Amino acid sequence: MSSVDIWTYREATWTGSDVTGYGVEAIDGSIGKVDEASYDVGAGYVVVDTGPWIFGKKVMLPAGTITRVDHDDEKVFVNRTKDQIKNAPEFDESRYRDEPYRSELGSYYGPGGLGYRD
Repeated sequence: MSSVDIWTYREATWTGSDVTGYGVEAIDGSIGKVDEASYDVGAGYVVVDTGPWIFGKKVMLPAGTITRVDHDDEKVFVNRTKDQIKNAPEFDESRYRDEPYRSELGSYYGPGGLGYRD
């Protein structure tokens, strides 16, 4: 996956229904629930509320980290581990729509980044 498409959903059908409230499953287990989702072309993401797992932290995951959406079980699956997500740059509600912040996250989750896995 290139850094260009880290912000694009792998399946166009995933953008047709709201995943807010769905559970989020990392490679090694559950990490929380989708608090917010964006389906903007080339700028898609989900904000995950991790609840008590990492002390109520919210994280922003680029859409390209999502590998599967199960609408029947209301779950979103991502190709990152709990530790990769826990160590991601802090979610900043005041900056998360800004390009510099998105570039920082793209560098972390994209090729060569500590949170990269495809």
